[in-house]
Amino acid sequence: MSIGRKGEPAPTVARTVEADPHRWWALVVIALAQLMVVLDATIVNIALPSAQRALNMSDGNRQWVITAYTLAFGGLLLLGGRIADLAGRKRTFVIGLIGFAAASALGGAATGSAMLFGARALQGAFAAVLAPSALSLLTTTFTDPRERGKAFGIYGALAGSGSAIGFIVGGLLTEYLNWRWCLYVNVPIAVVAVLGALTLLHDRPGHGDVRLDVPGAVLGCGGLVAIVYGFSEAEPRGWTDPLVITLFAAGVALLVGFVWWQNRAPSPLLPLHIVRDRDRAGCFLTMMLAVIGMFGLFLFMTYYLQVILGYSPVRAGLAFLPLTAAIIIGSTQISARLLHRAAPRMLMVPGMLLAASGLLLLTRMTVGSSYSGEILPALLLMGLGMGLTFMPVFATATAGVAPRDAGITSATVNTAQQVGGSIGTALLNTVATTSSAAYITAHLHGPAGKATVIPAGVVHGYTVAIWWAAGVMLLAGLVAGVMVTARAPGHGAATETPIPEPVG
Repeated sequence: MSIGRKGEPAPTVARTVEADPHRWWALVVIALAQLMVVLDATIVNIALPSAQRALNMSDGNRQWVITAYTLAFGGLLLLGGRIADLAGRKRTFVIGLIGFAAASALGGAATGSAMLFGARALQGAFAAVLAPSALSLLTTTFTDPRERGKAFGIYGALAGSGSAIGFIVGGLLTEYLNWRWCLYVNVPIAVVAVLGALTLLHDRPGHGDVRLDVPGAVLGCGGLVAIVYGFSEAEPRGWTDPLVITLFAAGVALLVGFVWWQNRAPSPLLPLHIVRDRDRAGCFLTMMLAVIGMFGLFLFMTYYLQVILGYSPVRAGLAFLPLTAAIIIGSTQISARLLHRAAPRMLMVPGMLLAASGLLLLTRMTVGSSYSGEILPALLLMGLGMGLTFMPVFATATAGVAPRDAGITSATVNTAQQVGGSIGTALLNTVATTSSAAYITAHLHGPAGKATVIPAGVVHGYTVAIWWAAGVMLLAGLVAGVMVTARAPGHGAATETPIPEPVG
C-alpha cells in the first residue's frame, strides 16, 4: 500500500524504486554488446596474415588494422561518454550498435587496405559511443548491492576475457571460413543486441542541460590519439625518431591544455572532480597498468604458439581458453562474492600479485617449452588475478556517481582500458623487438646457426618484454594498495549507489 491509514505515515518501502523484472535479460543485452566491442580489439589478430595476403598490405602498414581501431576507440571515448549523457544512454547504445554493425560489414567487404583501415577506424568510433553507454546502463539498472555485485562480476569477466575470446573466435573463423568473417560476425550479434535493447532496456531522457565541450574534445581526444599513435610508431621507427618525439610532445601539450581548459570550461568534457576522487583515480590507473601487461601477454603468446610451437590458428585460440575460464571464475565466483564484505583493494592487490606471478612463470619459457608444464599454469594464475581485479575496478570507479556524470565516468574507465592496451602492445613489442635483435646479433656467427639462434632470439625478446609486463602488474598492485581506500560496501552500499529516477 502506498497510502497509510489516517494519522499513520505511509510506509517508506513504497517509495523505493521497484527492480526491473527484466533486468537480468537486460544484462545479457548489455554484456553481448560489451563482449562484441572488447573482442573486436583482438579478433582480427590471428586473421591478420590472411588479410595481409588478400589485400596486399605491406609489413609496415599491416599494424593499422589493429591501430586504427584502438586509436579511434581510445581517443573518442570521453566524447562518447558525454554524448551518452546528452542524448540518453539507451538511444546512444542503439545508435552505437547500428553504426558498429555497418562499419563491420564495410570492413568485411573491403577491396583494399585503405578501405579496411577506414572501416576499422569507424568501428572504433562507434565503439567509443557504445561502450560508455553500456556501462552506465548497467550502473543504473542494478541498484541492489548484492545484485549489482553479481552484474559487475559478469561484466568484469567479459571485459577481462573478451580479448582472449577474440583469439578463439578469430582462429575458428579464419581456419574454417575466411578472415572476412572476423568482421561479418558482428552484424548478427548487433542485430540481436538492438532488438533486445529496444525491448528490454529502459532509460531516462538525456540531460538537456549537458552541452558538448568541443574545445575539450579536440584537446583531449587529440592528446590521446597523439600519444597512442606515438607508441604505435615507436616499434617500427624507434624511440628517438623525430616523428615519435614530436607525437609524444604534442600529446603531452594537448593533454596539459585539456586539463587547463577543463578548469575553465562552462560544461567540461571531463569534470575534474571525477578524477580528483582518490578511489576513482586509483581505479583508472590500476586498470590502465593492468591492461598494459595483459595485452602484452596476448601479443607474445599468439606469436609464440603459432610461430615457435607451430600451432594452427584454432589450436592457438583454444590455448587461451583456460585463461578465459580463470578470468570468469575469478570475477564471478570470487570477486563478486567477496566485494560486498571486503574492501576493493583487498581483492585488487592480491589479483595483481597473482597476475604478476603468472607472468614471471612465463619468463622461463624457451623454444622447447611445453604447454601443459609451463604455459598453462601461468595462464591460470594470470586469469585468476585479472578476474579478481577487473570486477572491483568497474564497481568502485562507478559507485556514487551522480546520474548526469554516469556516462563520462564509464567512458573514463573504458578509456583507461583501451589506452592501456594500445600502450602495452606498442611499448612491449618495441622492447621485445629490440631485445631479440640484440640477442641475434650477439649469438649469430654464420648462416649455419640461423635455424637455432633466430627462434631462440625471438623467444628471448618475448621473455624480456614479459619481465617488463610483470613489473607493470606489480606497479598496478602498488597503486591499488595505496590509492584505493574505499571500504567494503556492506549493508550501507545502497546509500552510496545513485538510485535512478523512475522510468516514465
